[in-house]
Amino acid sequence: MKEKKELTVVSIILGILLAVIFGAANAYLGLRVGMTVSASIPAAVISMAIIRFILRRNSIVENNMVQTIGSAGESLAAGAIFTMPVLFMWAIEDGSAMPSLLEIMLIALCGGILGVLFMVPLRQTLIVDEHDKLPYPEGTACAQVLQAGASGGAKAGTVFSGLGIAAVYKFIADGIKIFPSEVDFSIKKYKGAGIGVDVLPALLGVGYICGAKTSAYMFAGGVLSWLVLMPLISLFGGDMIMYPGEIAIQDMGTWDLWKCYIRYIGAGAVAAGGIISLIKSLPLIIKTFTQSIKGFKSNKDDLPIWMILGGVLVVAVAMWLIPAIPVNFFGALIIIVFGFFFATVSSRMVGIVGSSNNPISGMTIAALIIVSILLKATGNGGKEAMVAAIAIGTVVCIVAAMAGDTSQDLKTGFLVGATPKKQQIGELIGAVVSALAIGGVLYLLNEAWSYGSAELPAPQAGIMKLVVEGVMGENLPWGLIIAGAGIAIAMEIIGGSVLPFAVGMYLPIHLSAPIMCGGLVKLLVEKNKKAKAEEREGQLENGILFSSGMIAGEGLIGILLAILAIIPTGKVDADGLSISVGQFIDLSGKFSTGNIGGLVFFALLIGSFLFFIYKKHKPSLEEVTRAEIDAEVAAMEGVDKEQE
Repeated sequence: MKEKKELTVVSIILGILLAVIFGAANAYLGLRVGMTVSASIPAAVISMAIIRFILRRNSIVENNMVQTIGSAGESLAAGAIFTMPVLFMWAIEDGSAMPSLLEIMLIALCGGILGVLFMVPLRQTLIVDEHDKLPYPEGTACAQVLQAGASGGAKAGTVFSGLGIAAVYKFIADGIKIFPSEVDFSIKKYKGAGIGVDVLPALLGVGYICGAKTSAYMFAGGVLSWLVLMPLISLFGGDMIMYPGEIAIQDMGTWDLWKCYIRYIGAGAVAAGGIISLIKSLPLIIKTFTQSIKGFKSNKDDLPIWMILGGVLVVAVAMWLIPAIPVNFFGALIIIVFGFFFATVSSRMVGIVGSSNNPISGMTIAALIIVSILLKATGNGGKEAMVAAIAIGTVVCIVAAMAGDTSQDLKTGFLVGATPKKQQIGELIGAVVSALAIGGVLYLLNEAWSYGSAELPAPQAGIMKLVVEGVMGENLPWGLIIAGAGIAIAMEIIGGSVLPFAVGMYLPIHLSAPIMCGGLVKLLVEKNKKAKAEEREGQLENGILFSSGMIAGEGLIGILLAILAIIPTGKVDADGLSISVGQFIDLSGKFSTGNIGGLVFFALLIGSFLFFIYKKHKPSLEEVTRAEIDAEVAAMEGVDKEQE
């Protein structure tokens, strides 16, 4: 029997490139908006375009290997950005040293490897034995894309179109700045209120992928914060100076109110929402863990169990003994216990509810609370203990994210006939490469804009920071945090979707408004009654592919602009300060279309989005030939039946 060509030089190199690209793009997106998107389908489509149509090779399992390695980068980045920016925030606040690249790389590497290894013994039970019970939505969808590879050229064209348009748009908006990427309006007769929209392609794409319902909850949270809570604070605050604000409330603008008060209220809502999500999932989590443990076994198609146990032991000892990792023996033990538990839970839950609904943030918050309490109870305190708590939480978060991604990829592989052992090696390759790259990405973004700023709010990391500081006894405005938690509980009582609403409260309304626009675009496509069901499915898929391209395109240009922001030109300004390349290409001081221009360009972007959604691709020669063959076969079968 001829061996399948899966782990080829082409698949490894292409997978590594996509892992770094989508990892960096998702890191930028997650730090901007607080959520990431799956890279499996766009990675598979790009792989088919290159391997099938450029290299003239036709191997579905080789394409599957590319998306396996590529999607690992996105998952590891998603886990890292939820927690690691906290280390940078603390360093800025107290003037201490930034986390080293080695520290970031090793922490991410430990989480990535453990996430894959913990999931491997579950594959036989979750993917094979329970194939009919666990659909794994993203994994199944990716398999369908790979199996429909004949139209890969058109699909890849849609992805690349979104990527190219978003890249040019982002560079014009935030590079040369002909129009502002953030349109902001203050409402003078309604003091404290504000409205605005970040006219950016990635946010439009995120809204489309999330859908109208989730987008509406996020926007509703923004409306509550910016059009209700902030005006109320301004109305009743008067000349009062309320902590953590340092000036009278009546002298505060909209952004001052958001920074000093709304962020804490929103953080309390998000933390409560994460815990509520975890509690609601508790019966499923317990059932999942029990069933997964029963099926925890070695299989000849997987990596051998001795390699898995040995790998886990090596990682555990490394976390304990390597000085660059701020974790002691107790911390390493906590990571193994929590990591194994959340990996088994995540691997099964994504099979039921999908990766998008996997409560990883809730798991991480719960882990951080428990870890912080245990560290404090054992006599550990201060900055060193808080750093250790974040390191532990980071590894656990990455483990959960990687285990969920690995299970989705193995489901795809099962459906397309891939070799599990080779896929697992591919996952490890993706984890290692992404761990090596993520430190540079985090450093670059922090150097360019700094975490917690308007450009990079780092919402999830901000919440993790509040959790650790709160448990360790730091001075936090608990009244604001508890008020936010109360709002989240009220939303749960009336049956709303808590987490999207809470995230909308926490983020500026400028972010949730364009996400709402993307949700409305998807609703428009879904409600298109003139289109046939099959045609509408194609349009929805076009939207997903174009959205993925827009997210990747903006993320990549965001990384490029961060690089340009720290490269000096050798020139100085009037104050004697060095001018960077990013400042040099900024034309906003000479020419700008202003807020109106920003809205016009955003309208044009939405128009191009709709054009590619409704665009019909011409069938390739291969598709035409296949259709003709199918028609001839059908005709022959009809003749045979008549003769009978």
